[in-house]
Amino acid sequence: MADDTMGKVLARLDATTYRAGGVLRQMLEVAIDGVGPLPSARHSAGKHYAKHQGDFHGAIDGIITGHVALAGAQGFVTNIGGLATLPVSLPANITGVATVQTRMIAAIAHLHGYDLSDNRVRTAIVLCLLGGEEVARRIHNGTLPTSPMAIATAPMFDPELDRRVAKEVATNLLTRVGGKGLALTVTKRVPIIGGGVGAVVDGWSTRFIGKYARGELRNRRRQS
Repeated sequence: MADDTMGKVLARLDATTYRAGGVLRQMLEVAIDGVGPLPSARHSAGKHYAKHQGDFHGAIDGIITGHVALAGAQGFVTNIGGLATLPVSLPANITGVATVQTRMIAAIAHLHGYDLSDNRVRTAIVLCLLGGEEVARRIHNGTLPTSPMAIATAPMFDPELDRRVAKEVATNLLTRVGGKGLALTVTKRVPIIGGGVGAVVDGWSTRFIGKYARGELRNRRRQS
């Protein structure tokens, strides 16, 4: 009986992770192509590149700073393109912030000369959402075979690896609302205090991931 119950629990967890993986793919499309008030990643990259007059370093600094501000704007990130109304297994705030972070990574990748329509690059962008420490830990324990940079520049697209990456990232996002993240999630629900805590944490994590993506997805564009 106990084994049967555990099997049902594991099956539900797998189903939840699978649905979250589907949400990741929706987020990726929204982040890269843009929707509603959120312009595309290419548009963001081009705007910052022009603003900084062709200075790659300044443009990427601007991309990161701008997306940190977006991630901290709780009302905005919970309503990007109607994501808050989607019947998904991730809360609206987590979905919104992850979309902003994905767009930031994609804009950085675009400036560094990566083709955002390439599935290898898209897999690498999703993997960057974990951040450097989590990626390194999964490579060390064998959960994942390699880094975002290696995936983006691999000889060919690996659908199975793409599924593994989606599962790992979806699981990570789910833990943000359970386990260690539970206390923070409860705090964020408290009026005034919760909003402030959420803005700081979301902004900090976005800056952290932006800096990781900047160093990991190295520049492949020839500079004049």
